[in-house]
Amino acid sequence: MPGLVVMALAVAACGGDDSDATPVTDPEPPPTAPPVTAAPSPGLDGREFLSESVDGYELVDDTIIRLSFDDGGLSANAGCNTLFGGYTVVDGQLRAPMLGSTEMACEMELMAQDRWLTDILALEPRVELDGDTLTLRGAGGATLVFVDRTVADPDRPIVGTRWVLDGLRTQDAVSSVPEGVIASLTIDDEGAAVVEAGCNRGSAGVEIGDDTLVFGPLALTRMMCEPGAMDVEAAMTAVLDGEVTYSIEANRLTIDSLDTGADGMGGTGLMFVADET
Repeated sequence: MPGLVVMALAVAACGGDDSDATPVTDPEPPPTAPPVTAAPSPGLDGREFLSESVDGYELVDDTIIRLSFDDGGLSANAGCNTLFGGYTVVDGQLRAPMLGSTEMACEMELMAQDRWLTDILALEPRVELDGDTLTLRGAGGATLVFVDRTVADPDRPIVGTRWVLDGLRTQDAVSSVPEGVIASLTIDDEGAAVVEAGCNRGSAGVEIGDDTLVFGPLALTRMMCEPGAMDVEAAMTAVLDGEVTYSIEANRLTIDSLDTGADGMGGTGLMFVADET
């Protein structure tokens, strides 16, 4: 008999008038906030900033902090190693959680400054951009004010600047200019290039494009000098011949030959610094 009672209860539960039944519907899900989109800041990307002032930390003498933002990547340098990695700006905070670093050995005070900057960036500082001024407010109370590099240290003009040779590039190797050897390039507003080639001096005509220079025949004096000076002269005359590409960033000029070489690894390049004495 107990089994019959159970069956009767089951039938009663399943039976009844459908008109009295209350329809059951799924409850509406609670509203959710839209997801936060993490993306590079359009106001920062493609720009470089130089520190103008730092409150809450004393920078090592003769050092500045450089911050560069490019295509979602951040690089930072405080005088020794360079930090690099991806970045986003979320709710007014700069987030760069996976920064790597070069591993040069520097003086202890510069290494300590590297660690300080790493901590500032790792703790998601508040970021404020007002035109050409960038301000970072660190979690520890430090405030760093930066100015856009094009304002703080603008590109020097190709015309009228005396550019002094600072380095030589052959394929992927860079070498310094031998001590005591002076080589330079000065272009005037009449299309003439005055060249100190390392040993001899001379001039050539030059046409200036947006990112190209086209040199005419270079006429030089014919002295003989020590081997180091003659090596520099050979590099100068090899590059300053016909069409070359050039770029200027602040006080630095780079000129590259269009000859990629037989191995396709690039030709010769000259690196200059503006003479601002």
